[in-house]
Amino acid sequence: MNWQAIKAIYLFEMARTRRTLLQSIIAPVISTSLYFVVFGTAIGDRIDQINGVGYGSFIVPGLIMLTLLTQSVSNASFGIYFPKFTGTIYEILSAPISHMEIALGYVGAAATKSLILAIIILLTATVFVDVRIDHPLWMIMFLLLTAITFSLLGFIIGIWADGFEKLQLVPLLIVTPLTFLGGSFYSIDMLPPFWQKFTLFNPAVYLISGFRWSFYGVADVNVAISLGMTLFFLVLCLAVIAWIFRSGYRLKS
Repeated sequence: MNWQAIKAIYLFEMARTRRTLLQSIIAPVISTSLYFVVFGTAIGDRIDQINGVGYGSFIVPGLIMLTLLTQSVSNASFGIYFPKFTGTIYEILSAPISHMEIALGYVGAAATKSLILAIIILLTATVFVDVRIDHPLWMIMFLLLTAITFSLLGFIIGIWADGFEKLQLVPLLIVTPLTFLGGSFYSIDMLPPFWQKFTLFNPAVYLISGFRWSFYGVADVNVAISLGMTLFFLVLCLAVIAWIFRSGYRLKS
């Protein structure tokens, strides 16, 4: 394993975050803080507890997951797309570094940025609402798995995209709506029976449910199923990336 090459890619991507601190860190934190103000404070005072948890506290895991998913995808997709756009991807591919090491560098940096954001947002949430974490180790595990999985998805999108518009297509039109409809602001038990079953086809439900369970011990889906689905998404993304590098899809031309 060429750790020096992985480190070089990782540090380069992290340095880009420092250069774009306002866009990369501050803007998402401000946006999420507005959610807390509107939903947690203004609306939360008018909504009863959900599963024994105050509404403002209930939405904290969903808001963290919303930021984690969208930022992981965006960071990783832009990270690998920019070398394609400038043509430097061919220098990386011709260097003495394996495809796995390339992916580790870019995905590791994207996941790190998302985790930093998640931690900042969690700390910010404590300013607005009461937050408790019943299962801290499970929370860390769900954070890590989700950040890595969706950074891998972003890596795939970055290779697939042939324009800057497509980089925003999946996060804005697919990932964000699925997260909103996956129980970020409500429990799926509040839905009619048909929509409860239909919502189970939404992969975001399992991520948000498992993550919320690590906070308050309440979940819409069994935590073992949530963990299993998260691992399934992770393996699926790894398989797609392996195929991309093996076939040269969108890399050799």
